[in-house]
Amino acid sequence: MLVTLSPSKGQDFDIPMPDAEYSVPAQLDQSQILIDELRDYAPPQIETMMSISENLANLNFERFQQFHTPFNTDNARPALFAFKGDVYSGIDSATFSKDDLVYAQDHLRILSGLYGALRPMDLIQPYRLEMKTKLKNPRGANLYEFWGNQITDSLNAELEKQQEAVLVNLASNEYYKSVKPKQVNGRILNIDFKETKDGNTRIIAFYAKKARGMMADFIIRNRIESPEGIQDFDTAGYQYSSALSTKDKWVFERPQPEPVSK
Repeated sequence: MLVTLSPSKGQDFDIPMPDAEYSVPAQLDQSQILIDELRDYAPPQIETMMSISENLANLNFERFQQFHTPFNTDNARPALFAFKGDVYSGIDSATFSKDDLVYAQDHLRILSGLYGALRPMDLIQPYRLEMKTKLKNPRGANLYEFWGNQITDSLNAELEKQQEAVLVNLASNEYYKSVKPKQVNGRILNIDFKETKDGNTRIIAFYAKKARGMMADFIIRNRIESPEGIQDFDTAGYQYSSALSTKDKWVFERPQPEPVSK
C-alpha cells in the first residue's frame, strides 16, 4: 500500500537533522531542468506567474538562483521534516522512531511541483512551485505537461513492491492531477474527511488537510498494509462511515469541533 500527500508552502530549514538515513530525490535531474527555466524569470515575472506578493517573489527568485547540487545535510533537509502546514501539523514526525521512518520511506510519497514524487527522507532545498503553476518549459505550458507520465511511472514502480498494489490518495486535487489514474497499476482509494453540524455533513478544508496528515501518521505508526486496516482510523474523533462511502472513495466523519475561544 502506497500513500500520496501534497507538499506544503510553509517550510522550515532551520530544524536539526533527524537521527536517520536520508536520501536524494530520484527525479532531481528533472528538478534542475525546471530550475534552469525559473532562473530566467525576474521577480516581477515570478510575482505575476505565481500570484504571490513582491516579498515572496523576491524570496523565491533568490531561492532559484541559489539552488545547487549536490544536496547534503548542510544545504537541505528531509522533506517530511521541512514541510510545515496544515497537513504536516497532523504528522508528529518528531516522535517517529527510526523504524517508523524506514516504513514511511517505503510507503509514503509527497507529490511536488519541483521534485516530482518525493520520499519522506529525500533532501530538498527551499522552494515554492505549486503544481498548478503555468510555467512554460521544454515539454509544455505547465507543470502537468512537464511531469507527464513520470510521477505515475514512479508510483507504479513503488506499487510493485507493496504487499497490496493500492494507492491511498491523501493529496489535494491540485497535486493528484499530476497522477494518471488510468495508468496506475493497482487500486486507487480516495479518502475524504467530513464534519457534521446541525444535521449537515461537509468537507471543511482546514480540518480535512490536518486529517490527511493524521491518517498518514496512523498508517505509518501502525504499519498498515491493506485498506481494511485504514477503517480503524479514529484519531481526533473521526470514524469510517460506510453509509457515506463507496467502493473507491471512503469517507471518515465526525461531529464538527467547536471553535476554540481566544
